[in-house]
Amino acid sequence: MVENMSEKAAKMLVDVYALFLGLGDKRVPWYAKTLAAITVGYALSPIDLIPDFIPVLGQLDDLLLIPVGIYVTMKLIPEDTINDLRAKAQSMMDGDKPTSWIAGGIVVTIWILVLAAIILNIVQRRSR
Repeated sequence: MVENMSEKAAKMLVDVYALFLGLGDKRVPWYAKTLAAITVGYALSPIDLIPDFIPVLGQLDDLLLIPVGIYVTMKLIPEDTINDLRAKAQSMMDGDKPTSWIAGGIVVTIWILVLAAIILNIVQRRSR
Protein backbone atom coordinates (compact mmCIF):
# COMPACT_ATOMS: atom_id res chain seq x y z
CA MET A 1 0.00 0.00 0.00
CA VAL A 2 2.84 2.39 0.87
CA GLU A 3 4.57 1.60 -2.42
CA ASN A 4 1.35 2.29 -4.31
CA MET A 5 0.95 5.68 -2.58
CA SER A 6 4.60 6.46 -3.26
CA GLU A 7 4.17 5.67 -6.95
CA LYS A 8 1.05 7.85 -7.16
CA ALA A 9 2.86 10.72 -5.46
CA ALA A 10 5.77 10.41 -7.89
CA LYS A 11 3.35 10.37 -10.85
CA MET A 12 1.56 13.42 -9.48
CA LEU A 13 4.87 15.26 -9.16
CA VAL A 14 5.69 14.45 -12.79
CA ASP A 15 2.25 15.76 -13.79
CA VAL A 16 2.83 19.00 -11.87
CA TYR A 17 6.13 19.47 -13.69
CA ALA A 18 4.43 18.66 -16.99
CA LEU A 19 1.87 21.40 -16.31
CA PHE A 20 4.70 23.75 -15.35
CA LEU A 21 6.35 23.07 -18.70
CA GLY A 22 2.99 23.49 -20.42
CA LEU A 23 2.86 27.11 -19.30
CA GLY A 24 5.44 27.94 -21.95
CA ASP A 25 4.18 25.56 -24.65
CA LYS A 26 2.33 27.09 -27.62
CA ARG A 27 0.27 23.90 -28.09
CA VAL A 28 -1.47 24.40 -24.73
CA PRO A 29 -4.67 26.53 -24.95
CA TRP A 30 -4.79 29.75 -22.94
CA TYR A 31 -7.58 28.51 -20.64
CA ALA A 32 -5.56 25.38 -19.83
CA LYS A 33 -2.51 27.57 -19.15
CA THR A 34 -4.57 29.68 -16.74
CA LEU A 35 -5.73 26.65 -14.78
CA ALA A 36 -2.24 25.12 -14.99
CA ALA A 37 -0.72 28.29 -13.51
CA ILE A 38 -3.13 28.14 -10.57
CA THR A 39 -2.56 24.42 -10.04
CA VAL A 40 1.22 24.58 -10.33
CA GLY A 41 1.41 27.72 -8.21
CA TYR A 42 -0.57 26.06 -5.44
CA ALA A 43 1.29 22.74 -5.70
CA LEU A 44 4.71 24.38 -5.57
CA SER A 45 3.81 27.07 -3.07
CA PRO A 46 5.73 26.78 0.18
CA ILE A 47 2.55 27.88 1.97
CA ASP A 48 -0.82 26.08 1.90
CA LEU A 49 -4.19 27.79 1.66
CA ILE A 50 -5.22 25.74 4.69
CA PRO A 51 -2.20 25.25 6.98
CA ASP A 52 -1.22 21.64 7.70
CA PHE A 53 -1.41 22.14 11.47
CA ILE A 54 -5.23 22.35 11.21
CA PRO A 55 -6.31 18.73 11.82
CA VAL A 56 -7.76 16.89 8.80
CA LEU A 57 -8.45 20.02 6.70
CA GLY A 58 -4.75 20.87 6.48
CA GLN A 59 -3.97 17.55 4.80
CA LEU A 60 -7.28 17.32 2.94
CA ASP A 61 -6.52 20.34 0.76
CA ASP A 62 -3.29 18.73 -0.47
CA LEU A 63 -5.01 15.39 -1.03
CA LEU A 64 -7.96 16.87 -2.94
CA LEU A 65 -7.20 20.25 -4.48
CA ILE A 66 -3.93 19.38 -6.19
CA PRO A 67 -5.05 16.06 -7.77
CA VAL A 68 -8.35 17.59 -8.93
CA GLY A 69 -6.52 20.59 -10.37
CA ILE A 70 -4.07 18.31 -12.19
CA TYR A 71 -6.84 16.05 -13.53
CA VAL A 72 -9.02 18.89 -14.83
CA THR A 73 -6.09 20.74 -16.38
CA MET A 74 -4.76 17.60 -18.07
CA LYS A 75 -8.19 17.04 -19.64
CA LEU A 76 -7.98 20.50 -21.26
CA ILE A 77 -4.64 19.78 -22.97
CA PRO A 78 -4.37 17.59 -26.11
CA GLU A 79 -3.12 14.06 -25.30
CA ASP A 80 -0.07 14.16 -27.59
CA THR A 81 1.01 17.42 -25.97
CA ILE A 82 0.55 15.94 -22.48
CA ASN A 83 2.67 12.92 -23.43
CA ASP A 84 5.48 15.19 -24.67
CA LEU A 85 5.30 17.34 -21.55
CA ARG A 86 5.34 14.29 -19.26
CA ALA A 87 8.44 12.96 -21.03
CA LYS A 88 10.20 16.31 -20.54
CA ALA A 89 9.03 16.48 -16.94
CA GLN A 90 10.34 13.01 -16.20
CA SER A 91 13.82 14.10 -17.31
CA MET A 92 13.44 17.25 -15.18
CA MET A 93 12.89 15.18 -12.02
CA ASP A 94 16.64 14.81 -11.51
CA GLY A 95 17.31 18.58 -11.53
CA ASP A 96 16.32 21.43 -9.22
CA LYS A 97 12.67 21.64 -8.28
CA PRO A 98 11.02 25.04 -8.83
CA THR A 99 9.26 26.83 -5.97
CA SER A 100 6.60 29.42 -6.57
CA TRP A 101 7.31 32.24 -4.14
CA ILE A 102 4.77 34.44 -5.93
CA ALA A 103 2.02 31.92 -5.21
CA GLY A 104 3.26 31.69 -1.62
CA GLY A 105 3.05 35.48 -1.35
CA ILE A 106 -0.52 35.43 -2.64
CA VAL A 107 -1.51 32.81 -0.07
CA VAL A 108 0.16 34.81 2.73
CA THR A 109 -1.67 37.95 1.57
CA ILE A 110 -4.99 36.11 1.64
CA TRP A 111 -4.30 34.90 5.18
CA ILE A 112 -3.30 38.40 6.32
CA LEU A 113 -6.51 39.84 4.84
CA VAL A 114 -8.62 37.14 6.49
CA LEU A 115 -6.95 37.72 9.86
CA ALA A 116 -7.33 41.50 9.49
CA ALA A 117 -11.05 41.07 8.71
CA ILE A 118 -11.49 38.83 11.77
CA ILE A 119 -9.65 41.26 14.04
CA LEU A 120 -11.62 44.22 12.64
CA ASN A 121 -14.87 42.33 13.21
CA ILE A 122 -13.91 41.54 16.82
CA VAL A 123 -12.90 45.16 17.49
CA GLN A 124 -16.17 46.47 16.03
CA ARG A 125 -18.26 44.07 18.13
CA ARG A 126 -16.46 45.04 21.34
CA SER A 127 -16.90 48.75 20.72
CA ARG A 128 -20.71 48.44 20.56
